[in-house]
Amino acid sequence: MNQHDLMQLGVPPGEPERQGLKFIAQSILKGRDRTQLPGEVAAVLADPGGFLRDPLRGDFAKALREFTGHIRSRPAPWRPWGAGLDPEAVTQMARACQLPVAVAGALMPDAHVGYGLPIGGVLAADNAVIPYAVGVDIACRMKLTVLDLPPRELDRRRKSLTAAIEAETRFGIGASFHPRRDHPVMAEDWRLNPVTRHHRDRAAAQLGSSGSGNHFVEFGVFTTEQTVAGLPAGEYTALLSHSGSRGVGAAVCDHYSKLAMTLHPRLAREHQHLAWLPLDADAGREYWAAMELMGRYAAANHALIHQHLAHHVGCQVFLDVENHHNLAWRERHVIDGVEREVIVHRKGATPAGAGVLGIIPGSMAAPGFLVRGKGSAAALQSASHGAGRAMSRTKANSTFDWDRVNRELKTRGVNLISAGLDEVPGAYKDIHQVMAAQSDLVETLGRFDPKLVKMAPAGERPED
Repeated sequence: MNQHDLMQLGVPPGEPERQGLKFIAQSILKGRDRTQLPGEVAAVLADPGGFLRDPLRGDFAKALREFTGHIRSRPAPWRPWGAGLDPEAVTQMARACQLPVAVAGALMPDAHVGYGLPIGGVLAADNAVIPYAVGVDIACRMKLTVLDLPPRELDRRRKSLTAAIEAETRFGIGASFHPRRDHPVMAEDWRLNPVTRHHRDRAAAQLGSSGSGNHFVEFGVFTTEQTVAGLPAGEYTALLSHSGSRGVGAAVCDHYSKLAMTLHPRLAREHQHLAWLPLDADAGREYWAAMELMGRYAAANHALIHQHLAHHVGCQVFLDVENHHNLAWRERHVIDGVEREVIVHRKGATPAGAGVLGIIPGSMAAPGFLVRGKGSAAALQSASHGAGRAMSRTKANSTFDWDRVNRELKTRGVNLISAGLDEVPGAYKDIHQVMAAQSDLVETLGRFDPKLVKMAPAGERPED
């Protein structure tokens, strides 16, 4: 038995879990039958008071009696996709499903560790929203625009396309435009709460920018072998972008996650980043309104990037597709055999309802895919949001060097304008393996191969 087994039995986090693991270790050292241990743990869980004087189980029983947090007696059901998932990401998902408001979950094949809910985590909750299950970069999203520029022009016009990206995008912490960009989203009511009101001017300054971390703007070749939304089969030049709600989104997350923690002081340390806000209370309604505003703001950032770049290079748009992958939605799902409304958090996960189009990117040298959802109920109609990190940023910086990376990029026909070593291809999982692991979740409609890539330069603190 291990930590995950204890969680599945309903052992609370913190001291009960630690004492439970100690009881298991001591039992194994004494040569006790391992197959009997789950039943013994369950017996102590059912009646801690009856084991307080037991020399082997006493500390475990005492920890259970003294536990002051509140979790489900059994975790909400959830299922992982893919093989070889990061054990800590799996543990984070299991912990999220212990919450009393959790009703179902899923873990996507690109999963890796995050704050609270793992990246690639999908969690359905009952009338509650969890700020850290949405994410720090609220409303992070993808946008793909297919342009009427022949793919051969990517090489012929490389210098002018590079100049266009440099002129029409901004990357890095605090990146902004002078003069500022304009969009109707800034005419909306930003007085929803103290956070959006205070950061409105900051949002206006950063409108149309991309930030840092794994955010990017790329020109590449989009290939489809079938008609997609009226676009005939063929090869096209396309523009792909990835970014979110910038500094104002992070400020909203910070404010409301801290507020959620104060509302649930009895949560164990392991659950603190999963503190929730009830949606029938003012704080929950405030966060929800701010989150939706961040969604419209992030969409405006992408719209401006694509509009300005298409205009700069003199292209018409054949097709555009976009989707969030850091947001919460009110949706109806069948839970325990009954259809009901739940709040579905997708943190680094793409909506994949039946027939819904979405974009799943790879890395700066690996393809991304235009997909159509299959509406998997078990996955809460979700799919991965990308390849997912294979290693931490720290490890990537110490593992790779630019000579090696540049040789790889040249081999793959990729021209890199700027990026940090922590975002190079080797830092990510194999996108083809990720896509194979979720073939029951999405159907691939087209492929995007990056050719001209810009990300935040090295040294920038990641905002993703």
